[in-house]
Amino acid sequence: MNGKRLAIIVGGGPAPGINGVIGAATIEAVNNGMSVLGIYDGFKWLASDKFVTERHSVELRIPDVARVHFDGGSMLRTGRTTLLDESQIGVSIVAKPDDEKVAQVLQHLTQLGITHVMTIGGDDTALSARFVAEKTGGRIRVVHVPKTIDNDLPLPGGDATFGFNTARHLGAELVRNLMEDAKTTSRWYFVALMGRHSGFLALGTGKSTGATLTLIPEEFPETTSIQEIADVLEGAMIKRKVMGRDDGVAVIAEGLAYRLGDKEEIERLLGMEVKLDAAGHIRLSEIPIARILSDELIRRFAERGEKIRIVDQVLGYMLRCAPPTPKDMAYCRDLGNGAVRLLLATSLDLTGGVMVTLQHANIRPMNFSEMVDPETNRTRIRKVDVKSDRYGVARAYMIRLESSDLDDPVMLAKLASVAKMSEDDFEKKFRTAATRIADEPNHE
Repeated sequence: MNGKRLAIIVGGGPAPGINGVIGAATIEAVNNGMSVLGIYDGFKWLASDKFVTERHSVELRIPDVARVHFDGGSMLRTGRTTLLDESQIGVSIVAKPDDEKVAQVLQHLTQLGITHVMTIGGDDTALSARFVAEKTGGRIRVVHVPKTIDNDLPLPGGDATFGFNTARHLGAELVRNLMEDAKTTSRWYFVALMGRHSGFLALGTGKSTGATLTLIPEEFPETTSIQEIADVLEGAMIKRKVMGRDDGVAVIAEGLAYRLGDKEEIERLLGMEVKLDAAGHIRLSEIPIARILSDELIRRFAERGEKIRIVDQVLGYMLRCAPPTPKDMAYCRDLGNGAVRLLLATSLDLTGGVMVTLQHANIRPMNFSEMVDPETNRTRIRKVDVKSDRYGVARAYMIRLESSDLDDPVMLAKLASVAKMSEDDFEKKFRTAATRIADEPNHE
């Protein structure tokens, strides 16, 4: 061994492919004369005074990781602890490090003889990795591997974060089954998919399956209402009935809940307290967005004297620890190997840390400074571009009201008849919902 020692830290929620990154990084590091230490539970123990080497870390060798890339989950587990100053949560939008936590992490890393750190995680883990890199000024070299099924880290060229493709693959299989069930039983399913701020997973799942429609946060104003979201769903359901179908599947990004207002407003709507996670985000698992919308639509149809069957489903936790697809397995091998190569590249300035990316089949570093939102000092979030062709194609295969439907006298008359409304009232009620984003052709 050459005295270089790598620590591997996994933070945030699970995502398919974590073990593949750990395995590839460990093999490449050991083959380059490094020793490798896996840290359990993210920053949880490193950032406290309760860290015990024998309990909270493990030496990793090639035989330990040679075949772990086939497995879902994380052999090092994971943790939500961040190095963000928690006193700012709910008070300030500008992220600052918790100096005491950062000091604890650095103290433990130094005691362990760590010279290099590889973090695996999403935007919050990337933020913590940046705090460590900035504090050490390059003394400890830090590279971050982008991991999240939300696909919301700002990778260059629109490349996906690892785990996204597997989650979309499994999500599509489950939605396909629900589509068949909906057709068989003449009912609707409202399916909520993970995605804190971005609709990539919901859109990708809905697009690949040809779900009836998909709703994502990027389509709506920063502050919207349940009524506005329900208008889009109701319009689509009425149009579906005009087309002779009483069934369908609506895929709904859970991040739409953030568009309902701040914590206080959401608590008012739900009539209950909503908790924040360690990074100050509302726990979306506590906001049953699909159920809220299904209740609203059932009420609306009942007011017209109609009974409609809607079942709400959540596809979330079952996607995160699935065995990775071959695409994610290969991608994670690139990222794990590439992260170690960047860590060992003496010509690369890692003063502020970098994120490993794969660009045009080559490993390239992306400076943390390129990922920072200057207004919040947090990691910048990537969102779906609703003006892109990729979104446009997804929209083209949805069944939802368009302005052209309301401008066509024949279609408008059919829609109003099914809704048991006058044509003027129907047009007035649904014009905003029909002009959401842009008109696109609909196809069966």
